[in-house]
Amino acid sequence: MCALFGWLDCGKNLSHRQLKKLTQELANAAEERGTDASGISYVENDEIKIYKKPKPAHKVKFDFPKNITAIMGHTRLATQGNQKFNFNNHPFYGKADKSFAFAHNGVLYNDKELKKEKKLPKTHIETDSYVAVQLIEKQKKLDFDSLKSMAEDVQGSFTFTILDENNTLYFVKGSSPMHLIYFEKLDLYAYASTENIMKKALKKSGLNQYSYQVVKLTEGDIISIDKSGKIDCTEFKVNELKYLSGLKYSDFEDYYTYQEEMLLEMCGCFGVPEEDVLLLLDYGYTTDDVEEMLMDSDLLEEALSGIKEIDETEDLFEYCKKIK
Repeated sequence: MCALFGWLDCGKNLSHRQLKKLTQELANAAEERGTDASGISYVENDEIKIYKKPKPAHKVKFDFPKNITAIMGHTRLATQGNQKFNFNNHPFYGKADKSFAFAHNGVLYNDKELKKEKKLPKTHIETDSYVAVQLIEKQKKLDFDSLKSMAEDVQGSFTFTILDENNTLYFVKGSSPMHLIYFEKLDLYAYASTENIMKKALKKSGLNQYSYQVVKLTEGDIISIDKSGKIDCTEFKVNELKYLSGLKYSDFEDYYTYQEEMLLEMCGCFGVPEEDVLLLLDYGYTTDDVEEMLMDSDLLEEALSGIKEIDETEDLFEYCKKIK
């Protein structure tokens, strides 16, 4: 459970102060999905700059030079790789035919296998996300082909954002959430992992006074937006992990993804028993669905009530068969 956030200012209609305010409020709101570390990246004089700290966003002052075109940010809930070692935190630096910054929301569980299979260089970075950077670097190009290949190689939950040295922003939309919006009057794109984060940030920054439209992203999409606002897109083939019919998540205790393990570890902080989380997963809710429910008690109660109704219907059906 992490969060992505940022913006791409194509129209230069906002002041530096307004953009700093938007950045800080997006980061602060994104803390609901991760407080272990936070960071941003941007391009200055055609060079990628990364500023990150092993601290929650509200304790970090996000500053950047004037005339910056884009900010790509991340707040982290650590799963693999100690956040106290700042090199494990996002965004990460990468270099292919051009330099880039990379951020990830989700958990990859085949990173160790990919490192061996693809003979990737050894690195001191322990975070599972970094294998995606290495896969792009191995292809020596940052383009739709290399992103498509990378997205089809990794397994797990993900949405990736990439900012290159030309101020082109890429989105690789997997199963993890992403909310992207466009302010036509401002010629400004802004994004966050969830709509809730975005709404909080817009209200706090004062940008909620402007109308905007949602740019819909679906699983399997790869899009790029350059500094002029031009959008290009392609798709990758979604890899879905299929569980054997009739078995439950609780039967796979040794094969939980990191995201599932974190849900089970954290649910008690929200007053939700592990049994309820496992029940939701058994009935097909994704880890992102469950994350949202942990932060919305009404949504959680509605889902559990629905499952209870299904169980009662099934029990009644079995009873009717027995008495016939």
